[in-house]
Amino acid sequence: MSAAKKGETSPLKLIALVVAWYAGNTLYNIYNKKASNMIHAHWFVACAQLVVGMVWSGVMWTTGIRKKPNLNAADITACIPIGLFACLAHAFSVLAMGVGAVSFAQIVKACEPVFAAVVGLVVPPMDVKPMLAYLMLVPIIGGVGLACVKEGKGVDINYTAFMYASIANLAAALKGKLGSSVTKALKGDKSKNMDSANVYAVMNIISFLFTVPMVVIAELSTLGEEWDKATAEHGAQALITNIALSGFFYYIYNEFAFAFTAQVGAVTSSVLNTAKRVIIIVVSTILFQEPMERNTIIGSAIAICGTFGYSLASKKKAAPKKKSA
Repeated sequence: MSAAKKGETSPLKLIALVVAWYAGNTLYNIYNKKASNMIHAHWFVACAQLVVGMVWSGVMWTTGIRKKPNLNAADITACIPIGLFACLAHAFSVLAMGVGAVSFAQIVKACEPVFAAVVGLVVPPMDVKPMLAYLMLVPIIGGVGLACVKEGKGVDINYTAFMYASIANLAAALKGKLGSSVTKALKGDKSKNMDSANVYAVMNIISFLFTVPMVVIAELSTLGEEWDKATAEHGAQALITNIALSGFFYYIYNEFAFAFTAQVGAVTSSVLNTAKRVIIIVVSTILFQEPMERNTIIGSAIAICGTFGYSLASKKKAAPKKKSA
């Protein structure tokens, strides 16, 4: 069935989706880091980025370019946990890149399969991977550990960035685990108009609603002062432009990634998501002049190869049940 579906998809379309996904993600990381460097209000930056996506999807729905979702209260309730964990995955990624190097955040985020594997075993229904997939977690953890060892200094990491990126990994794993059955059911009911683009749009809106209280709790008391400081140093136009562009590319790259996954399946998408990290690490290292020592390069390469292997190994079922009497 999936093979038939893949056969219907033009290779050119798939290439275009991957190029748009990679370009959007790379540009998002660039503008997000620029915005985060300008203003020390990272929950606010994360929230503003989601607003840009809401405006985009609102335009698509009101102009009729895309059909509006047709959801009832039960559907929206089912989507709430996905939106909550999407909010945490996004916001803590922004926080990690705000307090540390983009390349370091991406190296830690290569550990996402470790969190996904644990969540798969702990959160019902249990998802047991093949043994080879679990073995691939060793180079992932070892590679990230090696990347954190500085020559002549021992373990030297930005603990705050490490913690934020790890929370983002856990939230992403929970979002994937809890969201897969819900999104599959919504996409399966054609009357709800929930294709991959609308699934992401709805998730983006719910994510925004969870992010607003965090802005109020964590940053509202200092937001005015931080904004004035940032605009005085960098100019309001530059600050708004970087936040708006980071929000636009965040939404666009996710929409293309969702569309690509819908065409080829989660495993292929996961493999390409791993390759994408290499591009972001290289670009951010050059653009933001982030130092990459020998251990960092070797460790990140090992971790990314481990993630690649995990994605491929996860494809095979742990216990094939093919017996007919």
